Amino acid sequence: MGNCTLERMEGMGLALLAAAVSAGCVSAPETMAAPIEPPVPETTVYFYPTQGQTAEQQDRDKYGCNRWAVQQSGFDPSLPTAPPHLRVVVAAGPPPGAGVAAGALVGGALGAAVSRPWEAGRGALIGAIAGAAIGGIAESQAREQASAQMAAGAAPDASLERKASNYRRAMSACLEGRGYTVR
Repeated sequence: MGNCTLERMEGMGLALLAAAVSAGCVSAPETMAAPIEPPVPETTVYFYPTQGQTAEQQDRDKYGCNRWAVQQSGFDPSLPTAPPHLRVVVAAGPPPGAGVAAGALVGGALGAAVSRPWEAGRGALIGAIAGAAIGGIAESQAREQASAQMAAGAAPDASLERKASNYRRAMSACLEGRGYTVR
């Protein structure tokens, strides 16, 4: 093949690339969005030991703080009469956003491992971006499912909302007082 043919092929490739990019710029007509419902309140209390508490100690502290928070607030999220969207979950585990961070770390490590040695930095960067995106998508889907399940409960009652909020505050204060970081 001559240079002329190769230049024509490159020109055609650029033209196809430009057409593909500009085709992505066309937008669909706007539609009226459904009214936005108020967000379901966050009911999970995450706590982390900061003074080397054992798993058994964490369980005892969680139980003791739960009893105290129920007494202080007059609200027990474990009762079957509590609406699903007000049931408080106390979890020793990762806070929101941990899926994105974990995905980025794993993706970066895998990207560096599968790339050529002289392209390890680029592979790690691409892997981290892809991993963060996948971790964020998975976390978002899990949060949407949990919100949908909670939203299926009864309509919120202002009195119960206030009691549930007081319970979360009391639970957090108790756990912090026992040496935990609470989010």
